[in-house]
Amino acid sequence: MGQGALIGRRELLLSPLALAGCSTREVTGGWVGTSHGRGHRLRNALPERTAGALRRTGVLIVGGGIAGLACARALGRAGLDDFALLELEDEAGGNSRGHSMGGMACPLGAHYLPLPGLAAPEIYQLLEELGLVRQQFGRAVYDERHLCHSPQERLFIDGQWQDGLLPAPADATAARQYLRLAAAVDEAQRELGFAMPTSRAVWTPAHAALDAQTFAAWLDGHQLTDPRLRWYLDYCCRDDYGAGAAEVSAWAGLHYFASRHGFHPPGADSGEREAVLTWPEGNAWLARRLADPARIHAARTVLRVDEGRHEVTVQAWNERADAPERWIASQVVMATPLFIADRLTGGALPALHEAAAGAQYAPWLVANLQLRGPLLQRLGAPLSWDNVVFGGSALGYVDAGHQGLAPLDGARVLSAYRAVPRKQRAGLLREDWRAWLQRVLAELQPVHPDLPEQLQRADLMRWGHGMSIPVPGRRSSPALAALQQQLPGRLLFAHADLSAYSVFEEAYTQGTRAAAQLLAKARHAASR
Repeated sequence: MGQGALIGRRELLLSPLALAGCSTREVTGGWVGTSHGRGHRLRNALPERTAGALRRTGVLIVGGGIAGLACARALGRAGLDDFALLELEDEAGGNSRGHSMGGMACPLGAHYLPLPGLAAPEIYQLLEELGLVRQQFGRAVYDERHLCHSPQERLFIDGQWQDGLLPAPADATAARQYLRLAAAVDEAQRELGFAMPTSRAVWTPAHAALDAQTFAAWLDGHQLTDPRLRWYLDYCCRDDYGAGAAEVSAWAGLHYFASRHGFHPPGADSGEREAVLTWPEGNAWLARRLADPARIHAARTVLRVDEGRHEVTVQAWNERADAPERWIASQVVMATPLFIADRLTGGALPALHEAAAGAQYAPWLVANLQLRGPLLQRLGAPLSWDNVVFGGSALGYVDAGHQGLAPLDGARVLSAYRAVPRKQRAGLLREDWRAWLQRVLAELQPVHPDLPEQLQRADLMRWGHGMSIPVPGRRSSPALAALQQQLPGRLLFAHADLSAYSVFEEAYTQGTRAAAQLLAKARHAASR
């Protein structure tokens, strides 16, 4: 939809950008990536069982995001052959899929992976098997080709680019607030414990108390009110959770720092920047190596899942053949967002229905901007991998070519990210791509006035339900905990939704957990 369309001269002349003195050159582009017609086939019609090709398998995985791919990989490596995976889109990977413009790779969603800590051995094992890390003299040594190259990140503030994303405190009073937050994060790490994946940390009443309030309320209670600090913390929440500090829980706000690198004020002795792995196509580099084409049946819209006493029947629609398909399996792993899993099962499972009812999802927009040449640089830090404008409502942009070390005087792709307010979800679906491109450009134009002139093409990816928001009470949900247990019956669940928020580490670990449960069931059945 919208592929190959043009922003015409007259449209741009009438736009706010043109009135601000921007270029009127034509730009090609459109929506890419996701087939909303397929996803809405389920919403608009829930058919009864219909005739169609019949397929049988021992285990059927519904959903080819990172959790589904991780589950499939774990089953295959354990020697289980009798399984298949159904994926809605033409390419698996979920929000870790990638794209290409003008021969240059770029992400459609997630674009980096922090180095895993001790709580994520599954992630470390994956990276080791992919050749990204090795043990040398008892320490992990990462392949520097895949570590984010320097300069890593910069912030446009006070009329110039500064190195790093944390704004420098404006005065001594603000500096003291930065130090108090650092001490609070250190105390949370030491006294409560945080981990990624979150299931590896003990859950206590103190955690639940944090989860019962918003992060903004917690900050207010600790008199952490400095505007620059609050903007940064709000940015961090929007970047990882899709919603700001006034919406996510205090547990989530602290978890952002305490589960990883801590909070380091400017000038702190331990202020070393967090190392991350990244690629031009983002986490699609990982997703494509997880995917086994022999096991994945793409372009399948699953319409219904019926659990019986002896088997599970899955009704699907083969989008390529435009025909129904029926799958029979002994076990089914639901690796979809919880609201989808609940709809597919007809609301028949109380824990799933409760968990789905409490889920809130953040819409996202990713705009890949193909440039014919470099942008004029302002004062301060040079073009970095991650580039953010202070005070803006967007999340900045990533230089998709940063890892390739291509000359800066050549064509580039900038991937601009935007966490869209939930009230604008319908507009994200209905509005023309040109309107959303203008919003993206309006955010960046004050910093890069020559951006419209250099822009050659814009491919926009919209995620209507991009990630689960960790609103107050979500991480404490008994329903989420129940769905991760070894449940009776023939359905298992594997998705980052079960962790209350969405990142690669959570999704991958949920997938490997479900695989371990399946394998344990198989061993138990074989021993009887």
